[in-house]
Amino acid sequence: MSDTPAPESPAPDEAAHRRAFVSFIAADTLFSCAEDIIVVAVGWLVYIKTQSTFAVGMIGLAGFAPSILLSLFTGLATDRFDRRLVLAICGAGLTTGAVMLCIAAQRDAVWPVYAIVFFIGIAKAFLGPVSKALVPNLVRPGELTRGLALANSFGGTARLMAPALGGVLYLLGPVAPFLAAVVAAGAGVVCCIGIGRRPPENAMSNMKWSTLVAGFVFIWSAPVVMAAMGLDLAAVLLGGATALMPYFAQEIFHAGPWALGMMRTAPAIGGLLISFGLAYWPLRRWAGPTLLVVVALYGLATIGFGLSTNLFVALGFLAILGASDSVSMLVRQSLVQANTPDAMRGRVSAVHTLIAGASGELGEFESGLLSAGIGVVPCIVVGGAAAVIAAALFAILVPELRRTDRVERV
Repeated sequence: MSDTPAPESPAPDEAAHRRAFVSFIAADTLFSCAEDIIVVAVGWLVYIKTQSTFAVGMIGLAGFAPSILLSLFTGLATDRFDRRLVLAICGAGLTTGAVMLCIAAQRDAVWPVYAIVFFIGIAKAFLGPVSKALVPNLVRPGELTRGLALANSFGGTARLMAPALGGVLYLLGPVAPFLAAVVAAGAGVVCCIGIGRRPPENAMSNMKWSTLVAGFVFIWSAPVVMAAMGLDLAAVLLGGATALMPYFAQEIFHAGPWALGMMRTAPAIGGLLISFGLAYWPLRRWAGPTLLVVVALYGLATIGFGLSTNLFVALGFLAILGASDSVSMLVRQSLVQANTPDAMRGRVSAVHTLIAGASGELGEFESGLLSAGIGVVPCIVVGGAAAVIAAALFAILVPELRRTDRVERV
């Protein structure tokens, strides 16, 4: 018999801790996959039915409206109830919305699609804050940046596969991608079981006005965090180009939904590569300057995409865009989560999600509206230039952001 000692097994608490984090990553990745499949399929469905970039831009407004209407309550639910339960309910809502889209895709009318996107937007309005607030509950002290990078890496994997999958499945008919979204979201709900109960620490029990707006007040009192969120809002709101991708796929590159899926996938490739790198070599210094540089790079990549007449060149610029956006997101999330008490993470994350949603979904609406007035290519080029200018202005006007060094300390 060998005298070599057997490798030690993880302690029960550590093993349970790992299982909970893995279960969360699985659920979050599957929900992201379902969301991205829906985004690609809905965008193509509406564009084919209407041949209007403005109509496609309206999808973003319909999806973001619930975040505005429910912004005071999404974070409250995260800070008051079991966060695992809130996550599972959001996933069930996403699953239900995908089922309804299977039906709406077979109808000629477009308005039911907008109504269902609004319903899905309600689930996403709660999903964003609870996902952000759960990560610090599932990682050990000092591992927040690494945990966020890992979560972003797997989320990036979903965004790598899901858009292309949605575009390819659309070739089988408009119902196929929505069925895939039903399966992914449903599987995510099942994965929530492994997370275990996650009640927030010192959960509040009152419903005073000061409790509802505490997230806004906290961010207002942290100028660097507020500046980081404001920079993201300005850059992505002005430089967003995703809503106009169906136009590029059809009119510029003369391709079909598969090309749209590839364009949606390209940013995920760039984001995935940089996220995996940051998971092993976490960003700990030069937080502010890094944020300003990557936002400017985001704007330049947007300009490059807008001027592209070749699909593969466009994919390269989109990959750079995704990488820069991934670094920006990691810095913002680390600044917010590391400096927020656990009992307030839901409400602060709700504000963060609201601002991120405003920069994304409202950016799509702005792009659709502006493109109808000045044209698609000029719209994207002007937006990218505006993002570069925003980075320069924030560097000048907010010196605190420029001087911020440590990622996990403001």
